[in-house]
Amino acid sequence: MSLARRLGEVRERVTAAARRSGRRAEDVEMVAVGKGHPVSALREAFEAGQRTFGESRGQELKSKYGQFGDGSVEWHFVGPLQTNKVRIVRPRVTLIQSFDRDRLVTPWLKGAEETPPALMQINIGMEPQKRGVPPEQADRVFDRWEEAGVRLQGIMAIPPMGEDPEAGRPYFARMREIGDHLSVRARRPLILSMGMTDDFEAAIEEGSTMVRIGRAIFGTRPKVGQA
Repeated sequence: MSLARRLGEVRERVTAAARRSGRRAEDVEMVAVGKGHPVSALREAFEAGQRTFGESRGQELKSKYGQFGDGSVEWHFVGPLQTNKVRIVRPRVTLIQSFDRDRLVTPWLKGAEETPPALMQINIGMEPQKRGVPPEQADRVFDRWEEAGVRLQGIMAIPPMGEDPEAGRPYFARMREIGDHLSVRARRPLILSMGMTDDFEAAIEEGSTMVRIGRAIFGTRPKVGQA
């Protein structure tokens, strides 16, 4: 199956899930995550109409950003950000989805008149191997980062992974509650980024407004040396 056809099928599934949740397809933004795939694959998706791409490694983002050229693409950073990679990521993205700890605040803001907006990553499953703000601290951390100058536009999470896509529903529902609560406090609608290849339909049905899709669009990542 061609990449364009896979992309089209994912769009159809996003549309159907949005309708099941009483919304329109336009209410859910799809980010195509190209981690590990060559820039030629991203160009193919671009030719099929995709305009927002996600990367999770600073050097790979830098390389693809430099190759793509015409500036018609929006780039999101979706992976763990090391403080020493801020200078690579910050000038190249329109959104960082993985703002996950206090230690990022100073390097993220340092020396910049204006920074790209960010999503606060929440460790919704409280998994020790994952970064993110504990759910019960969401209010305090959101306020603290905004007061420091971080331009927060919403929240993001990666729930515990399992074989059953339905297993993520309780975590997605909890994220929706947190997002609704923060939206009321912030007095503005906030982005709710949750859902990937294996569970994005359930995430949309539970209220996601942004999904991050990699494998369903690009296929399995090439092995090292093949990309």
